[in-house]
Amino acid sequence: MRRTTSRSFRVAAVLGAAAVALAGCAESEREEPSAGGEKSGGATGGTFVFAASSDPVSLDPAFASDGETFRVARQIFEGLVGTEPGTAKPAPLLATEWETSEDGLSYTFTLRDDVTFHDGEKFDAEAVCANFDRWYNWKGLLQSENLSYYYGKLFRGFADTNPKGIYESCAADDATSATITLTQPFAGFVQAMSLPAFSMQSPAAMEEHDADNVGGTEDDVRFSAYATEHPTGTGPFTFEKWQRGQQVSLVPYEDYWGDKAKVDRVVVRTIDDGNARRQALINGEIDGYDLVAPGDLKGLEEDGFQIENRDPFNILYLAFNQAVPALKDLKVRQAIAHAIDKEAVVTQSLPEGSKVAVTFQPESVAGFTDEVTTYEHDPEKAKQLLAEAGQSNLTLQFNYPTGVSRPYMPTPEDTFVAIRSQLEAVGIKVTPVADQWSPDYLDKVTGSPNHGIHLLGWTGDYDDTDNFLGVFFGQKTDEWGFDNPELFTALTEARGVATREEQTPLYEEINKQVMEFLPGVPIAHPVPSLAFAPEVKGYQPSPVQDEVWNNVTVEE
Repeated sequence: MRRTTSRSFRVAAVLGAAAVALAGCAESEREEPSAGGEKSGGATGGTFVFAASSDPVSLDPAFASDGETFRVARQIFEGLVGTEPGTAKPAPLLATEWETSEDGLSYTFTLRDDVTFHDGEKFDAEAVCANFDRWYNWKGLLQSENLSYYYGKLFRGFADTNPKGIYESCAADDATSATITLTQPFAGFVQAMSLPAFSMQSPAAMEEHDADNVGGTEDDVRFSAYATEHPTGTGPFTFEKWQRGQQVSLVPYEDYWGDKAKVDRVVVRTIDDGNARRQALINGEIDGYDLVAPGDLKGLEEDGFQIENRDPFNILYLAFNQAVPALKDLKVRQAIAHAIDKEAVVTQSLPEGSKVAVTFQPESVAGFTDEVTTYEHDPEKAKQLLAEAGQSNLTLQFNYPTGVSRPYMPTPEDTFVAIRSQLEAVGIKVTPVADQWSPDYLDKVTGSPNHGIHLLGWTGDYDDTDNFLGVFFGQKTDEWGFDNPELFTALTEARGVATREEQTPLYEEINKQVMEFLPGVPIAHPVPSLAFAPEVKGYQPSPVQDEVWNNVTVEE
């Protein structure tokens, strides 16, 4: 997911009433009936209470790029494409199948004919085109990266920009067939359609509640009534209430086309502190939570709680900022790589089951190859390279974040300590610089040249190499501080080929190129963990967090 910063987001002024206090304890919530007073198809009753690390940004997923907004959105909304359970591979959802033209420019989706939006409106090809045309025709503030991040990054332009991007048109061939035409190939298009940002939303509800009436500024957004009180999708749950800063509550959609929800209500409660989430689970106030700290896993299991692990679809890396003169020298970068014992870093600071990384992408993503330049742990080789570079007395600023736990970086302080000791063992003096994750750390390491080597990472959004290598190395950025036109061009060309088959060998070569250039050290693919009460059944972890809760039960 996108690494969000501390931007300020607000509801529309007309909705600016203060949030009400939480009503009752979690146990009483579990006993409340559904909004209609009766259990919906097959429901077992009660409430599933899940703790999130932050509030959603909004309830309109088209204007979001963060995991907590998407966690809620996946319950309310669906896209044309989903993922196979437990994997990142694309699978039919609102589209039952699709065909790609030989030139890679057109995608024809065959749609389900038994789907309605939560407002009762029919889902059909006209609705598909209304959504695509909505994104393409955004203007002004709506084109801001803080709002339309994924559309801007993947479609690369809007109707009134130059260039206009890769979207050309959407045609409703008939009620159950829609054809999307692009101006240039994008082999990852189908995979990208699994992102919640491209969910199908009710055109009627968006028009009624003025979904694009977004005000304020890029740093202080005022969302519409649609995005705060009337989100309308096709998913298994419908919106009930958002008590900002506290919780979002959802109830089953009785006319859902798929497996109907088995609980009467879902509550996504905001608890920003990891220790507080753990204690809430122990106290019976919640049924589950994400981002379990590695140090808490054993104790929770011993106390009878369930631990579920996601297959890692992420990367933790040590980045080199080549704006620092010493780091422009390849021999210095190689020396640092040889100084690092990745196995020891994993053992000392990451959850059990985490995998040492070979490249900057997971092995499961097309284009991965292990036939790249590797830098085995070799302190003597590191010292030799430093001497050859005239840097035997090298001092480097080492930036790392505090006050955060990310799936790819669950305990950054511990990871920093492990790597620092390895660098000092080869004679590199380290100047530690610790900053709070939000707002200081991300702004510093991704938005300014004022940092040295630093810890960061990425959790993949969808099954495509561009979502890893392209994100990191597709253009010159402050984070990495280098200008490598050859690499930038190779990534642009690989993204624009027509098929995955043509794309895979290109990305294999790019992986080799990256590891020879060595902009940083890929450290590991950490295993993210969730914890649940013993009574919770039916939760299916997903490497891309595509976790829909209609089959979850909470046994009495």
